[in-house]
Amino acid sequence: MDLRTLTFLVVGSTFALYIYIAIKARASSTAEFYVAGKGVHPILNGMATGADWMSAASFISMAGLIAFRGYDASVYLMGWTGGYVLLAMLLAPYLRKYGKFTVPEFIGDRFYSNGARLVAIICLITASITYVIGQMKGIGVAFSRFLEVDFAHGLIAGMVIVFIYAVLGGMKGITYTQIAQYCVLIFAYTVPAVFISLQLTGNPIPQLGLGSTMTDGVYLLDKLDQICLDLGFSAYTTQKGSTLDMFLLTMSLMIGTAGLPHVITRFFTVPKVKDARFSAGWALVFIAILYTTAPAVGAMARLNLMNTIQTGEIGSPNGNLTYDERPTWFKNWETTGLLKFEDKNNDGKIQYYGPGLADKEKAFGWAGNEMVKVDNDIMVLANPEIAGLPNWVIALVAAGGIAAALSTAAGLLLAISSAVSHDLLKGIMMPDISEKQELLYSRFAMAGAIMVAGYLGLNPPGFAAQVVALAFGLAASSIFPALMLGIFSRRVNNTGAICGMLAGLGSTLLYIFWYKGFLFIQSTAMLPDNAANWVFGISPGSFGAVGALLNFAVALTVSQFTADPPEHIKAMVEDVRVPRGAGSATGH
Repeated sequence: MDLRTLTFLVVGSTFALYIYIAIKARASSTAEFYVAGKGVHPILNGMATGADWMSAASFISMAGLIAFRGYDASVYLMGWTGGYVLLAMLLAPYLRKYGKFTVPEFIGDRFYSNGARLVAIICLITASITYVIGQMKGIGVAFSRFLEVDFAHGLIAGMVIVFIYAVLGGMKGITYTQIAQYCVLIFAYTVPAVFISLQLTGNPIPQLGLGSTMTDGVYLLDKLDQICLDLGFSAYTTQKGSTLDMFLLTMSLMIGTAGLPHVITRFFTVPKVKDARFSAGWALVFIAILYTTAPAVGAMARLNLMNTIQTGEIGSPNGNLTYDERPTWFKNWETTGLLKFEDKNNDGKIQYYGPGLADKEKAFGWAGNEMVKVDNDIMVLANPEIAGLPNWVIALVAAGGIAAALSTAAGLLLAISSAVSHDLLKGIMMPDISEKQELLYSRFAMAGAIMVAGYLGLNPPGFAAQVVALAFGLAASSIFPALMLGIFSRRVNNTGAICGMLAGLGSTLLYIFWYKGFLFIQSTAMLPDNAANWVFGISPGSFGAVGALLNFAVALTVSQFTADPPEHIKAMVEDVRVPRGAGSATGH
């Protein structure tokens, strides 16, 4: 069976499964729509959380970043994994004990202020919309390859699918759909990695294959370093960015993870407080399977890509792939517009090299790097084709990529719609609306969010994982400090919390927009987005950690000079930190 037919069959089967589950688990009440009726088993919730978490950024983009940035991209693994530990230890059980539907609802109650709730809604929507833009980039990549159309048409097709099953099912439908999606995506991610690891190193376990020797006895990473240097790129395993920027990016991703509203909401769906901590632990286990595989996938993809194009001795007349003889995968990705070749020296061959060969290119008869576009986000999906794996494996990876992109987009859209219908309309502006009207407004909000994110996703401010990093920075600087202070400080009051959130969100947004363009419209950027222009070498994606520090400082300082919180709020803060049912000490 040819690849196109097989891909349609596999992806179509998974779609049928998702839509069947969404219809069977259709939400009939607000409790089912927002928190799945609080009846999800912790292991299943861990699996759904894993799918919710492992978005297009994790499945499609992270390995692409690792492939092209090498060592520096390890911060994504550390930050996102560490964030889950923070979430499990510091936030999930306490927020679950509080027992409300949404993060703004907790902030509004804890800081006894509709103003605080409104600011939290703004923070949530800002971070979530930015996050969805990254998912839309991933959805566009996956669908454009699957349907063999350009990126824009692929994105529109993906938006329609997201809308159908997210709007139908609410949290209840999304939870059980995400469990199915986790199974699809983890199988799709690990199977090709096993095959490629076997091909290159003879070791079937990718994590071990990354540190193994190849058939010529050279370690895979040493071989990759050497090829990168020979072709004028930086060595794969060396640090390229500044240590300060890497540290702040790691912190921003970590605390941003713990502050992401769509992830926190998942812990509201389990029956008991202790289940929230258990499901966070299970989520870490399920996520680790993909995260420990990603470095191997990235390194092997980069090696295969360079070996495919540089077929012989560097600089020799027959050392490079002839364009007319390019493989099918190359042609397929050219169709999407995410892979572009320009024959600068008109020799009909493909030269792919870095700035380190600038002094030798004239002697070789080269006129510059001719791979003018190799989008990072295509590497995971293209990797099985580059390695020449069977068609069923390639079809499976397409289904996995689509599952990853859809699962997180749906969770984010639900968080946005909850903020609009439950917190803004029901909670503040229209408290008398019926449950049916609230559900209707929620679905309208979801449709509106899809349209905005789809529009911005056509011209995203970076690769999927880079856009997601910006979203994490916004969550880190605004929501995380408010939640931490709300749980662990009796002294922080409503004025302090509001000022802190505004300071964190405002400073981080301004810094991001300064380099990425206001509302991510690139023509409005005030300075080029490169290290030479960044303040103290801090990139826009890393600034969330600085914004979080500002948030903490402003909230604590303002609270010291304004009125104490009421006594019943202080009592609530004490109560939320005590595990329900814990006995008191009885002796020495």
